[in-house]
Amino acid sequence: MGEEDLTPAQRSLRAKLAAHTSWANTSDRAARTAAARKAADERFARQVDPDGTLPPRERAERAANARKAYFTALALRSTRARRRRRTRRGEDSS
Repeated sequence: MGEEDLTPAQRSLRAKLAAHTSWANTSDRAARTAAARKAADERFARQVDPDGTLPPRERAERAANARKAYFTALALRSTRARRRRRTRRGEDSS
């Protein structure tokens, strides 16, 4: 079955299969994600201290709050999107 023969749902399943297989074969999960976590930490640090003038402890505390704010905003967007989907399907009871 060629790429052009796959439906979007089948492509999604194929991607999930590849991701789960890859993670199943990963012995050191922390090492595999270390670079991404470091990049995210640096992004939040730059966001709260673009000039690099804050003391390290203050920068770290503010970056932690920026990270929490970012993920809280994602959660809020997710709840709104789920509600819109339920409303479109006529499932919203609230």
